[in-house]
Amino acid sequence: MFSFFSYYPYKKLSKGGGIMTKIQALSALLAGTVLFSSTGCSLGKNKEKKHEIQKFTGLFCARNDTTLDENNEIRNIIAEKTGYILYEEWMKDQADVDKIFSDMMISRKYPDFMSPDGPNCQRLIKEGAFIPLDNYWDNYPNLKSLYSDAEWETLRADDGHIYYIPLFSAVNKQVTGNVHDGEAFWIQVRVLEWANYPQLKTLDDYFDLIEAYIAANPVDENGEPYIGYEIQATEVRMFALDNPPMFLDGHPNDGCCFVDPDTLEAKDYNLLPTAKKWFSKLNEEYHKGIIDHDCFFMETADYYDKLATGRVLGMVDQHWNFGSTERKLPAECTYIPFGLTIDGTLTEHYRDNPAFNASTGVGVSISCSNPDGAVEFMSKLIEPEILNLRYWGIEGTDYFVNKDGYFDQTEEQYNNWNDTAYSLKHKCEYSYMPHFGGMAPDGKNAYAPGNQPNIFHDHLAPAIQTCFDAYGKQTYSDFLNTPSENPPWYPMWSFESSATKETEYGKVSSMLSDLKHKYMPLMVMSDDFENTWEEYKNAYNKAEPQIYFDALTDEVHRRCGIASNMNN
Repeated sequence: MFSFFSYYPYKKLSKGGGIMTKIQALSALLAGTVLFSSTGCSLGKNKEKKHEIQKFTGLFCARNDTTLDENNEIRNIIAEKTGYILYEEWMKDQADVDKIFSDMMISRKYPDFMSPDGPNCQRLIKEGAFIPLDNYWDNYPNLKSLYSDAEWETLRADDGHIYYIPLFSAVNKQVTGNVHDGEAFWIQVRVLEWANYPQLKTLDDYFDLIEAYIAANPVDENGEPYIGYEIQATEVRMFALDNPPMFLDGHPNDGCCFVDPDTLEAKDYNLLPTAKKWFSKLNEEYHKGIIDHDCFFMETADYYDKLATGRVLGMVDQHWNFGSTERKLPAECTYIPFGLTIDGTLTEHYRDNPAFNASTGVGVSISCSNPDGAVEFMSKLIEPEILNLRYWGIEGTDYFVNKDGYFDQTEEQYNNWNDTAYSLKHKCEYSYMPHFGGMAPDGKNAYAPGNQPNIFHDHLAPAIQTCFDAYGKQTYSDFLNTPSENPPWYPMWSFESSATKETEYGKVSSMLSDLKHKYMPLMVMSDDFENTWEEYKNAYNKAEPQIYFDALTDEVHRRCGIASNMNN
């Protein structure tokens, strides 16, 4: 089977840098000549196959530590029903993402499907690596129905074409979800139980609880010390350090700014009083020993390894980023989300409706020998029968329909569905291909078992049920406010991929990013916080941030204008 990483190795850098081995160099050299000469769309024409199933390859820029079994049952059923099969490859934890895509652009050889990160998505478009998908809309209106005309318009490149389909933004009927997948202040169930389930509204509430727990319970049952608070702060992921001031001031997750709804002006939160209070609090907790002193020297895998020990009591994170690690923990070591604000009185906005992510998605590459078939495959994947196969499985095997028409699972079906070995041999979500969230195609059931309320409630671990009952909650999402309708500009973080160094505002954005990567860890660790804060503030202002925020304001106006024109 095709394996992208057997041809495009990645580098693991030490503190002093790193060098490519001879094997890696040879692999990279061979990539341009052999990678797709024997793989990709061309593999599909296998005359020995009963139905001549077309094979596709795909590279998806997401962390996924599992690979489906070669003879995965539902993948094969989907192949029989659609005529196509996709072999997915995922980025490894330490992959040099920019180098991987740069090497492909040099060789002009790509997998059939690609879902890159935002910046590389724009680079690939400029290099002509994707086919224009809007040329196929007339033949596959199913795909176009994923989003509104106004949303599609935001994706048009400079040449007027659309090259990718955003993921995780299409909702059928209404949002469903029992788990909060976004950002929050997370804290372990056992810490809340120990404190008799207190209310947490401010940073002081949160850290006071962690401090008290560690004072009473310095080590776990194995004699290992607890880690009060962990921070993931790598080159790729800094949001847990960077954007909490935005949330603490009650703003939703625009990421790079917050928007004044009256003036439609993009505002900078990085030097506001709340930002200073945030970093000052982290500095205080660092020097108390509550924050892990290794946090700024860890690689990505180290963060997940520490969470996997069950010794990390709290952190800021987005659940999609640590959920796969949390699933392996005992119930009392799993996490509950809290929506803290700086003074405890502001209305928090940690939850949102699925954001239309205009920065990236999945596209078909120019290396695909059957682009029409690739687009047809995407269209077939969102047909009702195939969607149910992807997210519910096989009726009678993975779920049953009760007398009221609701999907349900027996205990055996539930256990199988959530078993890793069973999943690898049986389930196939094609999670980074187009799909609808929210409701199932019938409009009655949730699109996946994990979002079906009756299944969710019936299978909560006792420790979690007790915690929910103590707070009067039914789901994880209930711990946070119900989101309001997304405004036309939301989310502004999707604009960040346009901030390339080819533009003046992109250069400023890059400088600001570099300054944050340098100073944010320093502010946490500093023995003289006030001095370090002033140094950061001066360097930040010297970079002329308003150039960048003016560009963000222009983009807010552009998006609001498109929405207004489409509604008239």
